[in-house]
Amino acid sequence: MSAARGAGQRLPPADLTRRLRSLDGLPVEALRAEWGRLYRTPAPSCYSRDLLLRGISYRLQEAALGGLPPATQRRLSTPSAPGSGVTPARTRAPPPARVKPGSTLVRAWHGETHTVLVTEDGFEHQGRRYASLSQIAREITGAHWSGPRFFGLRREPRTTANEDLVPTPAPSTPAAAVMTPGPYAIEEAPDA
Repeated sequence: MSAARGAGQRLPPADLTRRLRSLDGLPVEALRAEWGRLYRTPAPSCYSRDLLLRGISYRLQEAALGGLPPATQRRLSTPSAPGSGVTPARTRAPPPARVKPGSTLVRAWHGETHTVLVTEDGFEHQGRRYASLSQIAREITGAHWSGPRFFGLRREPRTTANEDLVPTPAPSTPAAAVMTPGPYAIEEAPDA
């Protein structure tokens, strides 16, 4: 945003204090009108008096003192890089990968290899049918786990805690093996 966008001409700094103090006595309707004048859009109806005051005050200061430099605006509008020291806003985790029926999920846990067959209506592990991978993960570990995460279908950013994990090849089968970092592998069913 440019420093004076929506505010007309640049506000002299001497007038800034006077304008900010005059906002205190205004009713909410007048604050909404001032918001509309400064932002060139109606104020959101859910904004409280306090939020209106903050937004108007920011825009007046921006007009008087200048806005953020373009480099800062770009930096704020792009996601942060890992290790940058800037924490990105929370985002929804991507959905787990879809696995075709007939595929096999292989997971090593405490020295034991667990194989799960993906069926049309769920999963099969050690001869028993399950509705979800989380049920199988709980059965294997004895603790609550996200099944897709446990079997490597949902990836989390790598941290130093799991840097020592290496790709583990799937047992050889006619299905195409997909290598994934960690103690698990996915053997996708061949296309019909």
